[in-house]
Amino acid sequence: MRLNLPLLLTFGRVAVIPVVLALFYVDWPYARQAATILYAAACITDWLDGYLARRWKQTTKFGAFLDPVADKLLVAVCLVMLLRDAFLTDTPTSLLGVLVSVIIGREITISALREWMAELGARTSVAVSWVGKWKTAFQMTAIGMMIWQIPTFGVPWYDLGYWLLFVAAALTIWSMVIYLRAAWPMMRESSEV
Repeated sequence: MRLNLPLLLTFGRVAVIPVVLALFYVDWPYARQAATILYAAACITDWLDGYLARRWKQTTKFGAFLDPVADKLLVAVCLVMLLRDAFLTDTPTSLLGVLVSVIIGREITISALREWMAELGARTSVAVSWVGKWKTAFQMTAIGMMIWQIPTFGVPWYDLGYWLLFVAAALTIWSMVIYLRAAWPMMRESSEV
């Protein structure tokens, strides 16, 4: 495996996950804000590594595998961390638990679907759509706002992030339906064989 900058950025996104997790739970002043800044940097690399890999023609099979894994790990760990925090602080968690389940459940389903479609040689049938890109943007923004938590300049970041997570969950379901519809002909054909 040959290392290049896009691949190093992806590795960096994976490496930052335990640091964000640790900062979220330590009782230091501004630790959550530091966690948010690291989280935001990781989110930016989600776009940057793919852009650079395509622009510099440095795409690799390993990078194509690791990039979505890094994204899903970052999102899943942060969502579980936020859910646990809400539970420990007696914040109502029922709806947050549903949102987290929808988002993580979709990620698992689509990852499995992509793997299966790749085995059939039809991975491009479930390529990322614009709905999936919007879902990612809303999801990452919402999570960042919720990690920050402390109202700043009168802006209730956590509450705004919480409501944006509803938008992200709706886009999550919509994008999953798009992927499943695209894969349905292959799924139906496979079940008839």
